[in-house]
Amino acid sequence: MSAQPTDTSLAFFRERFDLDDARLHGALGTALERRVDHADLFFEYTTQDAVSLEDGIVKSGDRHIEQGVGVRVVDGARQGYAHSDEITVDSLQLAARTARAISEGAGGKTAVSVCGGSRHDLYPVEQAPTELPVGDKVALLSEIDAFARSLDPRIQQVMASLVCVHKHVLVAAADGVLVGDVQPLARLNVQVIAADGGRREVGYEGAGGRFELTRLLDPEAWKPQVREAVRVALLNLEAEPCPAGTMDVVLGPGWPGVLLHEAVGHGLEGDFNRKGTSAFADKLGQRVASEGVTVIDDGTLPGRRGSLNVDDEGTPTRRTTLIENGILVGYLQDRLNARLMGMAPTGNGRRESYAHLPMPRMTNTFMLSGEDDPEDVIRSVDRGLYAVSFGGGQVDITSGKFVFSATEAYKIEGGRIGAPVKGASLIGNGPDVLTRVSRIGSDLELDHGVGTCGKDGQQVPVGVGLPTIRLDQVTVGGTEG
Repeated sequence: MSAQPTDTSLAFFRERFDLDDARLHGALGTALERRVDHADLFFEYTTQDAVSLEDGIVKSGDRHIEQGVGVRVVDGARQGYAHSDEITVDSLQLAARTARAISEGAGGKTAVSVCGGSRHDLYPVEQAPTELPVGDKVALLSEIDAFARSLDPRIQQVMASLVCVHKHVLVAAADGVLVGDVQPLARLNVQVIAADGGRREVGYEGAGGRFELTRLLDPEAWKPQVREAVRVALLNLEAEPCPAGTMDVVLGPGWPGVLLHEAVGHGLEGDFNRKGTSAFADKLGQRVASEGVTVIDDGTLPGRRGSLNVDDEGTPTRRTTLIENGILVGYLQDRLNARLMGMAPTGNGRRESYAHLPMPRMTNTFMLSGEDDPEDVIRSVDRGLYAVSFGGGQVDITSGKFVFSATEAYKIEGGRIGAPVKGASLIGNGPDVLTRVSRIGSDLELDHGVGTCGKDGQQVPVGVGLPTIRLDQVTVGGTEG
């Protein structure tokens, strides 16, 4: 049996940085020289490499290592935080004194007792994705380039990239937590440009997750990605201007869950609700969505991009129900906001790196399936829009207002999917949009592993998912009045 993530990471930091128990106790003791509510240390050692190919030529390639430690001291709602890119006794002590001073705590000394604990093991890999020779990665991208061009003579440009990450983290906290994790991550991106006459259109597809890189190297995995990118580019060459107005909208399964993530998910994070800035603040126990709508955040799905064995505060991830049959039943919590709101942490304390404070963030967020046949959902719409994929979007957390651009969409005419359209966007309000769900398909899908979420300048990998759903009378922005 292989070593557990905590054992592996603890051994890694001890061997590389001579990080023994005495040094952990010493840093935490310094942070706690005055009585505070909490203190913790977050250690990170990350290796990342990326290679990209454009039109058969290696466009860029890089490999870098990021290492450091962050020390946090929490007193009430105030957080003192200091970090260093050196993992030494001196840097630990300096960061601990700085974080303690920022927190401005007062009182007596708190005892420190550090111990381990069992956690998930959601993504065991034999070989780190960063260990594969760069030549093999370039060869893969070259195959993708040639294959894409072979599919249709209208493909004029091919861009492909492979990004691999291998991260060791270790969390030591004053309440006895000592937990580590080894986090692999890989993502393959394929983008093509098709041209016909004077018209040029883009198609994109990507895939990734926390698994063996050999999964993405398999032609049975990457060839469907290339075909999909080419299909979307060629489809958009034929797309018509999207009609604008208020109409029924059907969202396809999978990636359209990004609308759920942005329009609703952020509003259910604990910090926004504790501060009263979310449109969902103080609505626990109230109906916020149509009957049948159940929204889940689950960080325990094996191999998924948004999954974690433990969050960045050392709390095991879990499956959290946020909305159940239309009723708001929970928020996503890190340790700070959970304590201040009198709730339990949900394993959603996440940070971009050791240089950042943790905050409540989503992992894999999705709506559960309903009972409707997806084809019946489409047939139920006489005139409307069928949106299959989305690109960028903007959301105001306080008001809940959002705008999302569709990268693949079709007219629905007489209950049937019609012509593809360009320039479609959905405009609405997060708390309102889920009350417009009138049909829920039985075909829940998760995205292919490409999601990245931004909040307060921090980026973290996430997953989204959705079954086919119908939204009644949504405002659609388009290029045709």
